[in-house]
Amino acid sequence: MIKVAVSGALGRMGANIGRLVNEAPDLTLVGGIDVREGTLFETEVVPAAKIDEFLKEKRPDVLVDFTVAAAAVENVRAAARNGVALVVGTTGFSPEQREVIRGAVEGNVPAVISSNFSVGVNIFWKLVREAARELGDYDIEVTEAHHRHKKDAPSGTAKTILDILDEEIGNREKAYGRVGMTERKNEIGVHVIRGGDIVGDHAVLFAGNFECIEISHRAYDRAVFAQGAVRAVRWVVGKEPRMYTMQDVLGI
Repeated sequence: MIKVAVSGALGRMGANIGRLVNEAPDLTLVGGIDVREGTLFETEVVPAAKIDEFLKEKRPDVLVDFTVAAAAVENVRAAARNGVALVVGTTGFSPEQREVIRGAVEGNVPAVISSNFSVGVNIFWKLVREAARELGDYDIEVTEAHHRHKKDAPSGTAKTILDILDEEIGNREKAYGRVGMTERKNEIGVHVIRGGDIVGDHAVLFAGNFECIEISHRAYDRAVFAQGAVRAVRWVVGKEPRMYTMQDVLGI
């Protein structure tokens, strides 16, 4: 039986993950961490300031973190101090925060860290990579849309798309939206939409003379991210202490 704790337990993703863990016959929900006290499926949720005490008492095998960047960094450090494996879906980390996370994880605990845990999105990234290899001379535009409450922009998933494009076609200038007289050159356009309750839409357009190819993914429910995170929970237990991605979990 794998013991699981959830950080960001009282948020939308935390509730989804908690439900899946609570319903799984091979997983046990031992509680959670959030900015305030509460309960998650009849387990205790403690304030983030008590995370070390909580981890020592509950001794989870895995801590799942879907919070915000600043909080996630501290949660990762606490988990590493206490020998707890990690599944981290938080986005918006700065380069400096990523280095702090790497330093905490490497050699101490296994951690699956991904900007998107959807199986479909990870296949989408693979298709984008393959397309970029063949269509690097086409004009490229990246579009993403999320709900009105999402704080970071572009999304972590969109940033991963841009990283993939840079790896395959070289580091091009990014144009984040356009206004006025803007003659297109060799840049990659990046467009961000925020509104309503959009779960997550991403698309990459490759436009050449007389043809366009668009690769897209649309999430209809946060359950797809929660399902992927729970899949990562099962996978990460017992792995070597270093950083992994959802690509490693899926073997792609």
